[in-house]
Amino acid sequence: MNLFRFASTKLTLPLVAGIVIGTYFDVPLLAALLCTLLLLTGLGFVFQNAKQRQPHVFLVFVVLTTMSIGALSYALWQPKNQKNHYSHYSNSAKGVLTLKIREVLKSNSFHHRYIALVKEHDGHPTSGKIVLNLPIDTLKKALQVDDELLTLDNLKEIRSPLNPYQFNYRRYMQRLGISHQLMVTHDSYFLLSTRMPTIFGYAASLRNKLVTKLREARFGEDELSIVQALLLGQRHSISAQTYDAYKDAGAVHILAVSGLHIGILLLLLQFLLSPLERLRNGKVLKLITLIVLLWGFALLAGLSASVVRAVTMFSFVGYALYLNRPSNTFNILTLSMFFILLLFNPMLLFQVGFQMSYAAVFSILWIYPMLQRFWFPKNRVVRKIWQLLAVSIAAQIGVLPISLFYFHQFPGLFFISNLLVVPFLGIILGLGILVLVLAVSNTLPDFLAEGYGHMIRLMNAVITWVADQEAFVFKHISFDAVQLILAYIITIALLLLVTKPIFIRIITLLTAIAGFQFWLLYASIHTKQRQDIFLLHQNKNSVLLHQNGARLTVYSKSTNKMDDITKDIRIGRRIQDHRYEPLQNAYRIDNKRLFLIDSSAIVPLNEKVEYLVLIQSPKINLERILDSIRPKQVIADGSNYKSYVNRWRATCAKRKLPFHYTGEKGAFYF
Repeated sequence: MNLFRFASTKLTLPLVAGIVIGTYFDVPLLAALLCTLLLLTGLGFVFQNAKQRQPHVFLVFVVLTTMSIGALSYALWQPKNQKNHYSHYSNSAKGVLTLKIREVLKSNSFHHRYIALVKEHDGHPTSGKIVLNLPIDTLKKALQVDDELLTLDNLKEIRSPLNPYQFNYRRYMQRLGISHQLMVTHDSYFLLSTRMPTIFGYAASLRNKLVTKLREARFGEDELSIVQALLLGQRHSISAQTYDAYKDAGAVHILAVSGLHIGILLLLLQFLLSPLERLRNGKVLKLITLIVLLWGFALLAGLSASVVRAVTMFSFVGYALYLNRPSNTFNILTLSMFFILLLFNPMLLFQVGFQMSYAAVFSILWIYPMLQRFWFPKNRVVRKIWQLLAVSIAAQIGVLPISLFYFHQFPGLFFISNLLVVPFLGIILGLGILVLVLAVSNTLPDFLAEGYGHMIRLMNAVITWVADQEAFVFKHISFDAVQLILAYIITIALLLLVTKPIFIRIITLLTAIAGFQFWLLYASIHTKQRQDIFLLHQNKNSVLLHQNGARLTVYSKSTNKMDDITKDIRIGRRIQDHRYEPLQNAYRIDNKRLFLIDSSAIVPLNEKVEYLVLIQSPKINLERILDSIRPKQVIADGSNYKSYVNRWRATCAKRKLPFHYTGEKGAFYF
């Protein structure tokens, strides 16, 4: 199918390009606004005078204008360009903030975590969102959605990762429109007695009521956590072991209320509402009812970004089905993407869920019909199995490069878990909604609750069995952005070639394959030539890494959790072999001496030392040591007490000696 014959595609791709340009070049708001106005003026002139005679000129102006709108949308979304954003007022710890809880996040070991709106700063109306952290206290009541509170402005920027190749939580939150966090205690805020209820508060209250009713129905903790994830969009209570099992089985998408669930729900509603078509204007009534029920489910699931995105997308798909034009689904899908990016948030483009949702749906719509033409079994049972398998394969082809890029693993048995679970997911969702309705009305029979619990346990058992086949779970795969782009070029070129084998498509496919192989060769050579030594940041431990080509040596005081902290580095740097060695006190780097002073306080005597590393909080007189060995750089890692670090920093500042603390500046590269 030729996507470029749709006007929505011609609009969406330039919009995406404009957002990318605005993101990576940080286009100023005024420049984006002026450029958009000029291009709109030019577009109007061309439309009036030359649309028929020069269609290519008109198309160029449309593309450039849409790109400029994308850059402008990104600029308008930036906090620095929002007049009332709290960051324009928050410059000291003296101000008073008025906060409103918008969303309850998953708690960690020590804190409840929330997303809060900053409504006011010292009486000035403001906008913007922050992460609010509140210590867990079993004697104190946790905050709820729509709660409003007063507290002092002690906002801190969300920090970048301290070690290379770690998950960048700062960048992730910035793309959600959040750049600061606030730590409060139960005594440092005042909860307001009056609050303005919102639709988010009503949704949260309804979810809490439903969870309470499900607990009364005596669901087990594992089953209850899965039901909450499937039907209410709440994955907070899923255990790490269960989540890892779903991930290794290639079925983690089942736990997130997104495109798969809304798509299945759309098909169920299409079937259940089909009798409405017999009425006068029944198709219109069916469409309206369908969209209302979809958004009702979105409200039930908390109106999270992923749910809103999926429901918006499938509302457009439902409209396409109403038009009864299957070939129009591509057009509707790209149109939904255009409006989601333009109206909701242009930074959704960089969220993994958004990328995987659209990649999966586009792949199913494009590749599934090709697989059906490739083989169409006559036996009904075989045909149904093949159709399920074809959908799973089509979706996996679409999301595989993204999955490898972000998660660096590939579940080889994904088709088994999908074949065994996805066919029954419609029944699980439909029956689950019935269970919720009966539970909230206090009419849920015991046999239905027990049967549904057994169904969830069976699904968990199947997923766990698939995940236990570890030989088929391929982990720690190095896959960078260049490979991601080339992989999609190869996939698209191959599909186009299968559709219509012409010379230019053959050349494109072969060129992309050659480019992929060349990049792998280049990356391999680059890895073999790398020689790096750097000190990582880890609390209560000291870690020195030495990369010699594709081999990594880890020098550490303790090997506890070393695999976790070095895994991302091994993947990012394409390390093939690694080993652990005990950390010594002295090393030589290119004729430069590195000395580590630990808790034993062994100090080099009258030796020239370029790098002095302080670890394990040694009790030393730093000024006397500096006079003795005169280092060029002093480094402290995460194993030291912060009070010691502050004292050492002051000493180095007085002597104008460079000081690096990994807890603030991150890993130190020698």
